[in-house]
Amino acid sequence: MSTLTTDRIEKQILLRAPQSRVWRALTDAGEFGTWFRVKLDGPFVPGQWNRGKITWPGYEHITMEVLVERMEAETLFSFRWHPYAIDPKVDYSGEPSTLVEFRLEPSGGDTLLRVVESGFDLLPAGRREEAFRMNDGGWAQQLVNIERHVAG
Repeated sequence: MSTLTTDRIEKQILLRAPQSRVWRALTDAGEFGTWFRVKLDGPFVPGQWNRGKITWPGYEHITMEVLVERMEAETLFSFRWHPYAIDPKVDYSGEPSTLVEFRLEPSGGDTLLRVVESGFDLLPAGRREEAFRMNDGGWAQQLVNIERHVAG
């Protein structure tokens, strides 16, 4: 399911895995890197930056940077980043960031995962529409990726 506005992307998926398994896939930097396709420099720690090289074919020139906001055991993992920041010649640090939230809820023995990325309306007008469109498609793919990861 997907809900679209101009400011936020919302997606959800029912994962055939226990909540603890999904939590580990989201918050263990090594596991996150496997399904998200990024080689992160270290663990996720609230209040700290984590960086790493994207390993997705065609995007290997990009360094992903996230500022971890919250880690509430097995229910909420959130970070801030600069969406679709793919031009290595551009300094995105002066732009507002978007907030990515992963929320987990038990559903029988499975886990409902909700992903919300918000704050697109604050981005520079020249980047807003493309960043929204690309991340909307990106989150659809990443949900498929995490589903495969926790199933295997």
